[in-house]
Order: sequence, then C-alpha cells, then structure tokens
Amino acid sequence: MASKIRNDAAGALEGLLFDGMTIMSGGFGLCGIPENLIGAIRAAGTRRLTVISNNCGIDGFGLGLLLEGGQIDKMVSSYVGENKLFEQLYLSGDLALEFTPQGTLAERIRAGGAGIPAFFTKTGVGTLVAEGKELREFEGGTYVMERGLTADLAIVKAWKGDAEGNLVYRKTARNFNPMMATAGKATVAEVEFLVPIGELDPDAIHTPGIFIDRIVQGAHFEKRIERVTTQPRPAENVSGETV
Repeated sequence: MASKIRNDAAGALEGLLFDGMTIMSGGFGLCGIPENLIGAIRAAGTRRLTVISNNCGIDGFGLGLLLEGGQIDKMVSSYVGENKLFEQLYLSGDLALEFTPQGTLAERIRAGGAGIPAFFTKTGVGTLVAEGKELREFEGGTYVMERGLTADLAIVKAWKGDAEGNLVYRKTARNFNPMMATAGKATVAEVEFLVPIGELDPDAIHTPGIFIDRIVQGAHFEKRIERVTTQPRPAENVSGETV
C-alpha cells in the first residue's frame, strides 16, 4: 500500500487542485485551520474556487490569503465578520456568498459525509435562509429542506496523526474538521505531530484513517487569535505589590 505521508504541503496537494473546484477547509475562526495547506493553495494559484468553511479567515491570513489572491469566487459560510476584503468583494458583486446558519452548515457537511442528500430543519424558516427552498410540514411544524454538502477536496488540521491518517484534534480545533474529513472526494490532513502507528490511543482517535488520503506534518503554525480581549496585567510597584 502506498504511503499517505507527504514531505510538505505542496506535495500533499499535488494532482488534487484544479480551477473551478470546491474545497472544504476546516477551522473555526482561526482555530484549527490548515495554515500550511491554505498557503500551498495560494502558491499554486488555483482559481475560481468555491470554498466551504465556517468563515473566510481575516485580512492577510488563513483563507483571507486566497481572497487576496483573487482565487475564491464563492463562499459557503456561517460567519463573515472579521474580513474587510470579504465585505468589499461581496458588496461589489465580485464574491458570491451562500450564507448558512452555523448549526445547519455543520449538519449539511455531516450529511454529505454520511451520504445523506438532504434533511429538514426548523432553522431559517420564515427568513431569507428559506427563500427558494422546499418547505414541508411535520407534526404541525414547518421545516425547510437543506442539501448535504460534499467537496472535491477537504483540507483539515489535527493535533496528532499517524501514517495511516488516524487523527486526534485538540480542544476547540475539534470543530468543523472531523465532519469535513468525511465529506471530501479526497481529504488531506496537516498535523502538528506525525507519530508512529500504534502510538495513538484507539479510544482517543476522532477521525479514522480510512477517511484520509494524504497526511503532512505542518512546517509552521502561527495560531493567530482574531481579536485579543484580555485585560492588561495590573501594574506592580518595586515591592511586587499590585497598584
């Protein structure tokens, strides 16, 4: 069996990228995003992308890099509030947006990965979200039909992974990554630590390797925070007492 391990992000994406494709990109805000793989897509110059992700990064980082490169034509997202370029492109008509409630987006991806073509939910009934979609009555309530989502490529980020592609996510990085890993025709994972087979506790594995086609250990992770809201530390006098 051919090895799933690749030496770098560009090698992990070799042969998988093409203009006009749909890409799922894991992460929540800037937490748990596949930084190195996004950078490799930017360097590859792949264009006319439809990107499915909770949001589109920030200006100059994360998926925002692909916006800056003019590579994204459409976003399927649930939050768009941290990116000024996103706002400008959308308002000018240069970027299409399929705005989806966050829980609905997560379920659409999970459904796509499970082979479920569509499902009904109350979320969005009576709002712009439901326009043009099928409505149906169940037990006296109105529900809107949402379609499952799949992609030509899913890129995800995990804390640890092994040569078989078994993945463990850490804390909040276990967000959209696990479900996206199941919903791509091909899935590439970048990890912070690539460990030998057998080192991961089987009960701790979040994504089984059967879903992963290629895996790469990321070269560098900035792990930025969108907005720091902590208060400054209180000043201390010469005796070490808080003033």
